[in-house]
Amino acid sequence: MATPLVVLSVAGTDSGGAAGLAADLATFAALGVHGTCAVTAVTAQDTTGVHRVTPIDADDVRAQIRSVLDDLPVAAAKTGMLGCAEVAHVVADLLAGSLPLVVDPVLVATSGAVLGDAALVRAYREVLLPRADVVTPNGDEAAALTGLPRDTDPEALALAVHALGPAVVLTGGEPGGVPGSGPGSGTCRDLVVRDGVVTVLEHPAVETTNDHGTGCTYSATLAVHLARGLDLEAAARHAQAFVAEALAVSAPWVLGHGRGPVAHVFTQPHKEN
Repeated sequence: MATPLVVLSVAGTDSGGAAGLAADLATFAALGVHGTCAVTAVTAQDTTGVHRVTPIDADDVRAQIRSVLDDLPVAAAKTGMLGCAEVAHVVADLLAGSLPLVVDPVLVATSGAVLGDAALVRAYREVLLPRADVVTPNGDEAAALTGLPRDTDPEALALAVHALGPAVVLTGGEPGGVPGSGPGSGTCRDLVVRDGVVTVLEHPAVETTNDHGTGCTYSATLAVHLARGLDLEAAARHAQAFVAEALAVSAPWVLGHGRGPVAHVFTQPHKEN
């Protein structure tokens, strides 16, 4: 077996196993790469919400990232929950410009819990995004990063994020399609913006409440395919297809009392003889 590529995730933990590092490392494994990690926060979290957050000091995050970089041939990196502005500075200092860097600007959890303050938003805008390769916000995150109303036209919203520096994939995972498009289309659209050009990638919507961790899974998949040398549009198509299949797999699951986890590793169900 060939030596696998190495991908790094800088993110928080999810004790419920649906999002954060749990999602990233499981997705890396499913896609055949070796996952490494730097923990930015420890959360007490389940399908119903985030109940407690314990941030990790920025110097400790720096030490984790440096340990990985000094020993392993990291081919790409992605970020999830950073938690504070100081950690955003660490990521920009150690990772930006040296390898493909995917920023998933986690600011609000699926449950609605706030995971980033105004100082972190400023650090994204002024420090990290101008130096990142691609950012993967959902509609709420794009509005927070740009200061635009949540109901702004999705293309205008994606272009406003792009104006901060990086290429953009505005993920449109709400039922009915693009953020702000209204229900009923049965289609989800991701908007890819690179060099000022907008490309729309569509896939059929999957009706499910088991969607906790989709943003993490998407950005982890995107990072893997960028590590493999694909261009952004091709990598985004692979990420979109992987997440759509993951949602279809987990749609019938009954796990927890809130928004259940999306599947990360697809296996055939065990059958009794």
